[in-house]
This record gives sequence, C-alpha cells and structure tokens, in this order.
Amino acid sequence: MNNIITALNKAFLKLKPSRSEINEFKANFKRLFILINDNESEEYNKNLISDFLKDTYYKQTYFMNTKERKDLVIHNGAQPNDTVGVIIEAKKFSNKSEMVSKENLNTKALQELVWYFLGERITQKNIEIKHLIITNVYEWFIFDAQVFEKLFAQNKTLVKHYTDFVNGTALGNKTEHFYKEIAQPFIEKLKEELHYTYFNLKDFQSIVENDNSQDDNKLIPLYKILSPQHLLKLPFVNDSNTLDKGFYAELLHIIGLAETKNGGQLLIERLKEGERNEGTMLEETISKLHSLNKIKLLRNASAYGETYEERLFSVALELNITWINRVLFLKLLEAQLIAYHKGEQDYAFLNFKKIPEYDILERLFFEVLAKNYSERSKDIATTYAKIPYLNSSLFEPTELEHNTLLISNLPDDKTIPILSTTVLKDVQGKKRVGSLSSLEYLLDFLDAYDFSSEGSVEIQEENKTLINASVLGLIFEKINGYKDGSFFTPGIITMYMCRESLRKATIQKFNEIKGWQLGSFDELKDRIDPFNREEREEANAIINQIRICDPAVGSGHYLVSALNEFIAMKSDLKILQDEHKNRIHHQIKIENDELLVYEADNNERFFSYNPKNAESQVVQKTLFNEKKIIIENCLFGVDINPNSVKICRLRLWIELLKNTYYKNATELETLPNIDINIKSGNSLLSRFNLDTDLKTALKKAKISIVEYKNAFHKYQNAENKEQKWDLEHFIDKIKHNFRTEINKNSKEVKELQNLKSEYYLKYEQAQLFDDTLTIEQEKHKKQLEAAIEKVEAEIEAINSNKIYENAFEWRFEFPQVLDDEGNYIGFDIVVGNPPYISTKGVTSEFKKALEKEFGFADDTYNHFFFRGYKILNDKGILSFITPKTFWTTQTKRNLRDLLLSQRLEYIFDTANPFESAMVDTCITSFSKVKPENNALLFLDGSKDLEKPLRYEVAQSVFIDTQNSVIFKPTEYNMKIHNLYGKKVKELYEQWWDKISTSKNITKYSKELEAYRQSLKPGDIALLGCLTEGGQGLATANNGKYIAVRKSTKWAKNILESRPKKLLEVVKRYKTAVKVANEEEAKDYLATLSEEQIATLFDELKETFGRDIFGQGYIYRLIEDDEIADVETLTQDEKDNGIEPTKKFYVPYDKGDKDGNRWYLETPFAIAWNKENVGFLKSNSGKKGEGMPVVRNPQFYFKEGFCYSDINTTLLKCRIKLKTINDVKSMSLYSLSNRIPAFYFVCLINSNFISFYVDEFINNTQTFQINDARQLPIIIPNKDTLDKFEKLFNQAVQIKKGYSNKVKLDYIQQEIDILVNELYAI
Repeated sequence: MNNIITALNKAFLKLKPSRSEINEFKANFKRLFILINDNESEEYNKNLISDFLKDTYYKQTYFMNTKERKDLVIHNGAQPNDTVGVIIEAKKFSNKSEMVSKENLNTKALQELVWYFLGERITQKNIEIKHLIITNVYEWFIFDAQVFEKLFAQNKTLVKHYTDFVNGTALGNKTEHFYKEIAQPFIEKLKEELHYTYFNLKDFQSIVENDNSQDDNKLIPLYKILSPQHLLKLPFVNDSNTLDKGFYAELLHIIGLAETKNGGQLLIERLKEGERNEGTMLEETISKLHSLNKIKLLRNASAYGETYEERLFSVALELNITWINRVLFLKLLEAQLIAYHKGEQDYAFLNFKKIPEYDILERLFFEVLAKNYSERSKDIATTYAKIPYLNSSLFEPTELEHNTLLISNLPDDKTIPILSTTVLKDVQGKKRVGSLSSLEYLLDFLDAYDFSSEGSVEIQEENKTLINASVLGLIFEKINGYKDGSFFTPGIITMYMCRESLRKATIQKFNEIKGWQLGSFDELKDRIDPFNREEREEANAIINQIRICDPAVGSGHYLVSALNEFIAMKSDLKILQDEHKNRIHHQIKIENDELLVYEADNNERFFSYNPKNAESQVVQKTLFNEKKIIIENCLFGVDINPNSVKICRLRLWIELLKNTYYKNATELETLPNIDINIKSGNSLLSRFNLDTDLKTALKKAKISIVEYKNAFHKYQNAENKEQKWDLEHFIDKIKHNFRTEINKNSKEVKELQNLKSEYYLKYEQAQLFDDTLTIEQEKHKKQLEAAIEKVEAEIEAINSNKIYENAFEWRFEFPQVLDDEGNYIGFDIVVGNPPYISTKGVTSEFKKALEKEFGFADDTYNHFFFRGYKILNDKGILSFITPKTFWTTQTKRNLRDLLLSQRLEYIFDTANPFESAMVDTCITSFSKVKPENNALLFLDGSKDLEKPLRYEVAQSVFIDTQNSVIFKPTEYNMKIHNLYGKKVKELYEQWWDKISTSKNITKYSKELEAYRQSLKPGDIALLGCLTEGGQGLATANNGKYIAVRKSTKWAKNILESRPKKLLEVVKRYKTAVKVANEEEAKDYLATLSEEQIATLFDELKETFGRDIFGQGYIYRLIEDDEIADVETLTQDEKDNGIEPTKKFYVPYDKGDKDGNRWYLETPFAIAWNKENVGFLKSNSGKKGEGMPVVRNPQFYFKEGFCYSDINTTLLKCRIKLKTINDVKSMSLYSLSNRIPAFYFVCLINSNFISFYVDEFINNTQTFQINDARQLPIIIPNKDTLDKFEKLFNQAVQIKKGYSNKVKLDYIQQEIDILVNELYAI
C-alpha cells in the first residue's frame, strides 16, 4: 500500500497549485462532506463523487459519466466516444461486506472492478486505461492500470476464463459466477502483488475546515492525487516535454518573431512586412544595425547568410538571443534570491521600476554582475547591494556585441501593442490593452510568471504560472531553430539515454581501472563500501574521469540530463560527499527530467536551501561543487549554430545557479567559465585527422600537453577578466601553432613536396646536363605536372573553402580527451539527437566536403554516426536518437554495417516522440567493441514509450538477414526470419550485383535465363531474377504530348480547370488573349477546337515559362475512337512513331496517385506521331528545359504489372496493359513464360508481402524498383497458378464494373489465405 505522496510523481508534486485552485478544491470538499448521507442510496453517493470530481477538475475537458454497468468512468477526452481512462466502482459507506478494506481486498468491489477492467481491456481492446478506483466517498483505493495489466490482462488463464464466460461457453452465465468462481480465486493468489494507493478524506477534514492558510499546503498531495494529471497520466506544466504556449507566444511577440508552418515543419521567422511592430527588440536591432552600417563592417559577415537581408536578420537574432538569455538568467537568479531569503522583496531587482531604461539593464549586465563588490563604483554598490557578483562570461560583451551593438543602443521610447491573449492584468484583474515600450513589456511579462521552480511543496499565492529552466530550454531551441525547424528531445528520451549510457560507461570505467569484471550497476553498488572514506574518494575520482560529448548539442538538453544523472548515480552508489569527505545522506532522484533532492530524515520532504542552517549550507555547497566538477571535467558539446552554443551554456549555468550558495552574509559563490567546453563548429568537418602527430607542434611551441590542459582548467576558474583574457590568448596561440605545424605536415603538403622533389630531380636538375627526353619521359613529366597541379588545387580549395571556415578540430579542441603525449584517446560516451537533414537540404560544396571526409554523402544523421564512432574511445558507448529509416533502406547499408560490426547494446523504437516532427525515430546504442555472439535488447515503445515491449535477440540475427536489415524481433517476424532469413540472404548475396540495375540484368541475361530455367515449383527466387523493367518515359512537357479521353472523369476536371488556369495567366502576363473573368475565359475556350486549345496552352508555356499553369489539368481532350489499336501497330510504328495521317494517339500509363489495385484503364493517351517520337528519342537525356528522358523503350506496348511507389498500409499493384508507361508508372515484365504477370500482382497485393516489405526491405513510405527486386517469390505450380488466376480475374471483373457477385474484400481474404499457405506463414 502506498500513501499519497509516495504515489505521486515527485516533479508533479513540486508544481505549485494556485491559491484559487486550492480554494475551489476546499469549497467543493466542504460541500461534499455536507451532502454525504449514508441513509441515501448508492446511486446518491455515486453522484456526489461525480459532482465533486467534475466541479473540481473534469467538467470542461474530460467527459465523466456512467458506462454500461460501470458506476463511473472518466474518458480521455471531452467526448463520450473517447476512450475510457479511469474506471470507478462506488459503494455505500455502510456496505462493508462488498467494500474493500486494507485488511481484505478480495471483496465484491474488487471482483467487479476486475470484470469491468477486462471488459474494457479485452472486449473493447482499450489500451488507454490509466487508473481504477474503489471508493465509498470517504475511503479511496486507487490502482494503477499497469498493475491490472500485468496481473490480469496478461494472465492467459484468466483471460481464457473471461472470454469463455463472455462467449457463453463457461459453466455459469451470471456475473456472480464470474465474481465468485473466476475472479475471487485469481485475486486470492495475486493479492500480495496488488499494489494500491490508499487515503481517507476524513483525515483531511479538519485542515479543510480551519482558517489557517498555512495548513492548506498539506492539502496539495490530496488535490493532486485526484487530478487529471495524475489519474489520466497527463503531462504537466513543469514537465520539460511541455511547452507553455502562452509564455512562448508572448515572448515571440515581444522579440518580434512569429511561428509559421511549412509543410509538416514549424519555423520561427521574422514577421512579414506590413505585420511588423517597429518597437520590438528585433525590429529596433535591425533598424540600428542598418542605420549604423554594421553589417558591411563585419569581418565575417558571410557567416550570417548570403544576402544582406539574411545577414541583417541573423545578426539581429543572435544579439536578441544573447540579451534575452541574460535577462532570463537574471529572472531565475532573482527568484532564487527571494526564495533563499524567505520571500523578501528587497531582492526583487528585475522590474521596470528599478530598470526603466536599456542603459540601466546594460549596467546591470556589465558593471554589477560581472564585477566583484570591491570593484563596483559607490553608486552602483549602493543601488545594487543585494545583487551578487557572478564572474560568468555570460555577463561579458560578446565579440558580436563589440563589433555591432550593445543593448543600450536600443531606444526606450518606441512602443509595441500588447498581445490580445496577454498574461498581463490591470488593477481590475482584466487583460491589459494598449501599448508598452519593449523593455517595460518584457519585464512586466516576466514578472507575471513564477520562476522559482526549486523548493518545497507550497501554494502559489499570486496565481502565477510556473516556468522552469527545462521549459526555457525547449522555448529557446524552438526560437533558435528558425532555419530548419527544431526538434527538442523530450525528457523521457534524454533521461533514458543518459542513464543507460552513463551507468554502462561507469561499470566499464571501474572494470578498466580496477581490473574488475562487473556486469551490472547493482554489482558495482555491492562492490563499493559507502562507509569507507577512501573507497568513496576513489569512486568519485573514477566517475569524474568519464567524458561525455554531444556533437550536435542544441540547447544542451542531453548534457543537462547527463549532469543530473551523474549526481543521481553518485547518490545511488552512496558516495556523494562534501568537501570534508563526509557522506551526504540526502536521497537524490530524477523524475520528469528534474533532479529532486530530499531531506536526509524524510524521503517524502523536499530539500530547501536555508543559508542560515549549517547542514543546509553543506548540502547546497556539495551539490554546487559536484555540478561544477562534472560540468568542467565531464561534459562537452559542439554545435554548428553559435546561438545553440549560447543557449547550452545558459542551461548549464542555470543548473549551477539552482545550487549556488552564500559564501558569507552577502556574497554568492561565483560561476565558472564553462564556455570552453561548449564550442561552436561543424562537427562533421575537420581539416586534421585524429591520428595527426602533435609532437612537432608541441616541441616548436615549447609547451607540453599537461600545460595545455592546465590552461583550460585555469580558464574555467579564472579569478578575474584579465586572467581569463590572458589564458584565452595563450590557448588560442597554442591552437594556432597546432594548425600551422599540422598544415606544414599535412598529407596534401607532404604529397606535394614529394611530387615537386621528384620533378626537380628528374626534369629540372637533370636538364642542366641533358635537354633531350624520351617519349616515355615526356609522358611521365606531363603526368607529374598534372599531379602537382591537382594537389596544389586541392590545398588551395581547402584553404579557401568557406565550408572549412567552421570546421571543428576534434584533434586538439578538447585537451581533456588527449593523453599526456598528445595522442587522441576519445570520449567515453557520445550521445545526442543529430540533425536529420537530407542531402537535398545541403549545398553541393558541403556534399563534396562530406564525400571527402567520409567517402560518401548522405543524410546528416548517417554521418554523425560515423563521426561519433571516430571520436569515441575504445569500449566507449554511443547513443543517438535518429530516424529509423536506416533499418532497411539501401542507402543506409553502410551505417548498418558499422552498427553490426560493433556490440549493439539496445535499439529502442520510439515511434514519433517529437512535437511537430513528421518522422518515426529510434534510439540506437552500441559499444565500440567487436561483437562476440552477444544478444541485444530491443525495445518497442511505438505503442507506449514508458512501457515498451522488450525482446532479447542475438545480434547475428540481423547479420543473417538480406541486406543486413534491422527489424522488430516479434514472434511473427522471427518466424519469417527463421523460414526465409538465411535463404533470402544467400540469394541476395549471389544475385544482387547482377540484378541491381537494368544494365546488369542485360549483361548477365544468359546466366539469369539459365537460372530461371533451373527453378522448380516451391523454389524461392528474388523478383529481380524473374522480371525486368522500371520507369518509363519522361516527356518533360506533358501538355504538349498528352491527351485525355473525353469519356473519363478526368475530362470533367480539365474542362473546369482550363478557364481558371487561363485567367490566372492572362492577369499575370501580357497576352494576346483578352478575358476579364472566368466566364469570359470559358466562352473564349468554347470557340476553339481541342487542337487549338492544346496549341494555345503550349504557346503560353513556351512564352512565359513551363510552370505558369502549376499542377493542373490542361491536357487536350480526345474521343475514344481517336486512339490507335495497339494490336495492329507495326514494330516500326511502335519504335519510331505513326504517320500523322493515321490515328496516332496510343494509351499512356501515367502511374496512379490514387493507388488503384488489380486493374485500371488509363484515361491518358500520348501523341505517338513520327515528329514527336523523333524529338523524344533524339533529345533524350539532354540538358535544358523541356528535354525528355526515354527510359526502357524495349518494354513500351508490352503487358506487365505496375505498382504505386508510395507505400502506405498496403502495396498497390495492378496489371499494366499494352501501353507506353510514364516515369511515374513503375512497371515490370515477367522474363519467365511459366510465371505470368497476374501471379506477381496477386503476391504484391497480399498483406504478407506488404508486411514483409515494411519489416525486411523498406520501412519508409516509398517503394522503389530496387525494393521490388528484393522480394522473395516462391515459384508456383500449375494448381497454385490456377487458383490465383481465378481470383485475379474476378478482381479485374469487379474493377471493370462487370461483376457485383463478390466484393474485393472477399478477394483480398482469399488471396491472403493462399499466400500465407504458399509461404507457410
């Protein structure tokens, strides 16, 4: 049995309810107790419970009522058809025989609840039940549905008894039989495992009825246990996964940004012209930058964009992010100071009364927070006496500020309108209206929120919404992602990845240093004696050696999660100790991505820092120092976006700020310079290899690696700006020396030196004595000259290439991962969520650079895996969350080979956990160790991220699959793998190189034909060995060549579309056609013949651009009798075109975006006259607008089968008639007279083949020719063919509209039965 506090999520418990919420709760509670009447019926009491819960929590958003025989249910949404989330069984207080008690759970109330649960879960197939409750109004027993799932729904015996009872095959047919004969004995066996939360409302009655508001804090757990956040397991406001949309929208408004949607992607952009408010921070920054000509004076302006406007916006945005970062940090600091001093408002310094001008805000930045008390001027020391010195580079002007603007450059008098949905209230409590200056608006806006997320459980008296540091990270990652959209990784993901990686790396580190052979974290806990001071000290030192890096760090979410995990892990090992090596007994846990610290004497009470309490001071100081050590020594990050780097540093400073402590009565501990571990650069590009020799550079610089490392450490703890600047210059000088010396000894420079040396010896020095060269020498001389020129060009390209300006030098940027000889060791952990940019989204220069660096160019996440592998140390652990497209796709085979060559730790199918990202993802984790028959954990969280299905599978299973694909190792998939995995892999390895292209199929045609002849019924062959084909004709000008039959539905669309399309063009361009509206356009077109209309549209396209009509129906319309009979065409007419005096339109299969299956009569025809065919053939493949591509002409006019290249739930395949096929009509043709096209159509349309493709060939939405070629086809016997042919013909008759006797659903069922029998599935 749990009490309320134990049952609640601790991060949720810390969330402050507002005073108005608690007052409403108290009022409803009092009313409930007044109305309770045990003489009334059970129905009466049930209605009281319903009214209490509705009025307090559920009325507006969640439908609550009875359902069938269930007393009460709470739905997961506002509608009755939303799934049930909570089931409540209500009893009268006097009905003690049926009501459960702490002493006896196995009563009728619980038996009924099990019956109702199984009805929802098994019969209704509801997997969204969250809690089940039994109550008699006073006493409440709350069961987590996960407990019922494990004990009841997963109990096959009980479920069988239940289904027999429901189906009427059990001995009894009354529910009493189920309660007594089925449920009761099962509950009796399981009651010890049946955990629940218990409370009695009577225990809270005195608190509710007294007038002491301080006592109300004791009601918070009760208030929360019945809330939808708990009972329906909803995200809550300070959950780092949850964006406070009001805060976010208004902050964007104040800055001058807007969120827009582009396809499935959310982007943050400057407001459109005409919608901009001049007084916003962004617009004023842009105005000042422009008027002072700052962009043109910037040394590295090109880094901010290609055009002047792009640069102007990018620079302004970076400045605004820097300023807002500082202000938000100060708001958190202010809240912290007020909390430390028990609500003293003297410590509130960030408001418009105290800071009415940007000048004063700038003074706060640089003359207060960045200066020690002793260095402050008298007036500042007096005015800001309560504000501490922080010594953080956050409060030093950035290089960009030095070169452009400071915040004091912004005007104070410009105003902006208050947002209509503003959080600001006037004195009457109504939303404020009108305008405010941007500074006043910003400070008033921030003051309307509560930033004090740390501390004890208490009521928010001012009704302010809570904003915590995690949510700030989410907000800034979204703002910062204005170019590519942003995908903030949810806390549940970062927590899991960091916990798993860090604990495994910790075990590895102890095994390595101590020579142990530990296999689990529990073994490590047992091995360390927490009461032995020396062991604790050594254990801390070992853990502090772990180095973790996020190479695409973004807002720093992973590093914050890792920081929290470091602390929680030390607490779990019981080795956390203060500066005097005394153990800290406070328990520390992570919930909802938040580090929660409990009091030592009470694990249900949160720790709250009190500067005047000695023990509290020790704990706060210990947490600060631990975080500082970990941030300085263990956490590293790189990002291509300098704004991301700023935000990451801010997040880490905020984590330190949470535990900053008073060194004396007035001074807070200063913050370290953590910026040196979080750097800006392109993680994927480096000029220097990791094995580049640094010894020469070190020798010439006359320094050692130890000195280089010490400089970093001193920089982090620099006592003043001067010392920091000196160290900064020293470090930069060392790195400059490295670059200079390495460049002198680069591979390219050495190659050039060798070539020039050879050239000099053979053809310059030698020519002093003999000027005659042989033919061979002349040839060799020219080759050497060409080679020298090529290498010189390469060196010049590297030195001048802007792509490399931002290249990140892993070789020496982080000396913490170098040994004392300067050799690169690498990180213990590489973790993160690398960008998912496809090759279509990068420049050709970057693509070339990737090819040079990695040997291939692909989606960026693929490259990050290879980069992560390189920067890991031996036995290091990599964990990335990425799209799971690499499981199957051909282009990611290199990545699968990399992963399968290492020891995979786990793969976690996370489905799509991101807000606004349209991509299914997975977490992949491996150790840099060669696999040795190891098993990996496969987690399937696609249905429930928090309760994933778990499978253990041998890594060799994936290696033994065709193309080394990765798939979910479900029972069904493993059955398929066991039947076909190795067989199909052998076929793939034997034949793939010979069937992967049409060229190869032609090249190996004899060998393939011999193989086909050898096949017997029951054998398996790849589809690519049995067929040939592919894409067809790309005319590049369909309007000119293509016509549509008047008898089809497409004709109607064309007739409706033509006048609109014509009118659009006439309005936009100067044309000879004069029409004023759509009706006139329609009348004008009615005067023209179809041939004239086709000519008109074609001429307009040629004159004004081929895309002027967009995607539309502008084809010529023809009668059915204008189409030639394909059967009567000569081979010459098929190859070279038809005389214009004959019918020259022939059927044209343009593909089928609607995804028709079995059969489709094409509505299209192509003008296949000699002139057109001559042009198409003679210009095929030429560059330029309107140039066609004639593909696979040998298959034109042949019958085959084709399929839609969009793979949704099921593949869509149909017979391809004797037509010419378009580039969109992916068509294949049987090369075996024993296997007709209809057989392939039936197989591809089966559920099994669709499933096989999704799991074993291509899990994306596209189904390409090389995917089809991998399909395993079982060679049919005559009987099998006859059965399939009969079903196929029926399907075609239905599609033609000739038969209504059977439906396509029936055909599908029969096809699936035949295919399953054929494949023994």
